[in-house]
Amino acid sequence: MILSTSLNSTSYSFIDKLKAVDYFLIIIVAIIGSISVFSIYSTESGNFSFYTKNHLTRFLVFFFMFLVLSFVRVSFWYRQAYIFYIIGILLLLLVIFFGISASGSKRWINFFIMNLQPSELMKIAIIVCFARYYHRIQSSDIQSYKYLLQPIILLLIPCYLVITQPDLGTAILIAGSGLAIIWLAGLNLKYFIYSGLILLVSLPFVISILKPYQKSRILTFFNPDRDPLGAGYQIIQSKIAIGSGGLLGKGFLQGTQSYLEFLPEKHTDFIFTLFSEEFGFVGSMVLILLYVLLIYRIIKIGFSSRSFFAKLYCYGFASALFLYIFVNIAMVVGLLPIVGAPLPIMSYGGSSMLSIMLGLGIVMSCKIYSRDPIGN
Repeated sequence: MILSTSLNSTSYSFIDKLKAVDYFLIIIVAIIGSISVFSIYSTESGNFSFYTKNHLTRFLVFFFMFLVLSFVRVSFWYRQAYIFYIIGILLLLLVIFFGISASGSKRWINFFIMNLQPSELMKIAIIVCFARYYHRIQSSDIQSYKYLLQPIILLLIPCYLVITQPDLGTAILIAGSGLAIIWLAGLNLKYFIYSGLILLVSLPFVISILKPYQKSRILTFFNPDRDPLGAGYQIIQSKIAIGSGGLLGKGFLQGTQSYLEFLPEKHTDFIFTLFSEEFGFVGSMVLILLYVLLIYRIIKIGFSSRSFFAKLYCYGFASALFLYIFVNIAMVVGLLPIVGAPLPIMSYGGSSMLSIMLGLGIVMSCKIYSRDPIGN
């Protein structure tokens, strides 16, 4: 149901804006960011080198961007939602013609100051776009095929472009973010059940068109020991590192699996493995608790927002954030196949950090301007 059709903006003084800021959310993000810097520092054996310097610089720059974007009116994001989506699509198309190739994938565009991965920005663009789309639709019309076809097409386009890079993991996360918004908007559960059954039936066909390394990852997921020195090496070493951390961990800069270079990619998708080895079960639970608090604050902001757009965006971003965290942690402990899924804020990567801080900036905008009515 549309909560408001007025485009009139509420007047806020500077003091009102400062009072409306969710300082607890800022503190949580700062704490996770600080932990991430020390974790990246640990991946370089206690040397303040390339990865640590870059990660620290990116975190500080994008954290500042998060604070600045917080004061942009939420109505701006509503008005520019479709433009944001179109820019994301155009960037994905640019990757095809001007993208940078690495390890058999073409996912980045060189913008001189950084290599941008447009698929990371699309994670946020799809949430903003769908929040805008469903904001203007009456609840009684959501079940209509007419209003279901458009978001499905909008979702399939970026997913297809990302899969062709190829980057199946990110495509799944984008699809998950979009489907979360569709579900939160009120689409009947039967559509998801039918879609799930269709997916199960079509799995043999889907698997047949996967790349050889993607098939290998799926087979390795079911039996890592089938190729312990090849496809299964990463996940086997990850499990050993996490298990060896025990209850309290081996201590900061004391992770043997990491220091002896048994664990590849420890600064990106497998940063949680390194952290668990050094700080153990207790440290891992503390980090997960911080993520839970972060998601809780985002949901709380959505609950207090006046407009359906802001509510839907916050709930959708919280759902997407949960999905990113769950997939990454489940991946490194062997509960899911290995996919390209960085741990939010923690993993090294400028594009991932940019997208998360952009998403948080919009969330804070929803908080500061929670009384703003947003129309069609």
